[in-house]
Amino acid sequence: MREIITSAQNPKIKEIIKLQKPRERKEGGLIIVEGYQEILMALGAGFEIEKLFFCPDLAGKKVIEKMGDSKIISVASGVFKKIAYRENPDGFLALVKSKILKLNEIKLSASPLVIVLESVEKPGNLGAILRSADAAGADAVIISDQRTDIYNPNVIRASLGTIFTNQVVISGAKEIQKWLSKNKIKSLAATPEADKIYTEVNYKGGMAIVMGEEHKGLSQTWLKEAEEKIRIPMAGKIDSLNVSVSMAIILFEAVRQRTS
Repeated sequence: MREIITSAQNPKIKEIIKLQKPRERKEGGLIIVEGYQEILMALGAGFEIEKLFFCPDLAGKKVIEKMGDSKIISVASGVFKKIAYRENPDGFLALVKSKILKLNEIKLSASPLVIVLESVEKPGNLGAILRSADAAGADAVIISDQRTDIYNPNVIRASLGTIFTNQVVISGAKEIQKWLSKNKIKSLAATPEADKIYTEVNYKGGMAIVMGEEHKGLSQTWLKEAEEKIRIPMAGKIDSLNVSVSMAIILFEAVRQRTS
């Protein structure tokens, strides 16, 4: 019978708590992935699990196959709840080796559809955009002027594990622009000041939808280089939407045109 960790002072538990800090995750090359479905997504995408913390009392009959028994660590429910991010944890938490993808490693389709995000700060927004990117079949999500750790546990949770199914790259604005030009990918900058409504442009061919954070929008670095600028018409009192909502609206207009 496998030993069950019953103390929060156990060194393995202390390691997880330590990895809750972005700097420690970066230095250790490890990600905290909580949740049965999210761990399966990571495994399916080829990520390597270093340790799997498993709480029998919370997990019920769920099991994760293809895991060596030496990597599975049983944890008592009281201790597991101390390391879990979720209010109602499902009994699965893994330490996963991170992968850092570079621009020149992105695999593109014949007619790429790419998302570029500048200065997006909130993990929930980034996670929601990753879900939309996965659902739309986007080729990649590229982050310019990074403001949040892409492997923040809240990004993983909000993305429902699609952080692992998307090609996600972090790079500087100039490098991204050169890469877009090299791959003949046209950039569409979303901004409230644009003359064109988002439904009035052609999304067929190589296309990058570029969006900034909600409060400041896109910087001049991106606005000056964009081939076209687009906006979502607003009929109410506010002049902008949540960035993840805006991205989903424009992204699925692109999908509609490209599949019609």
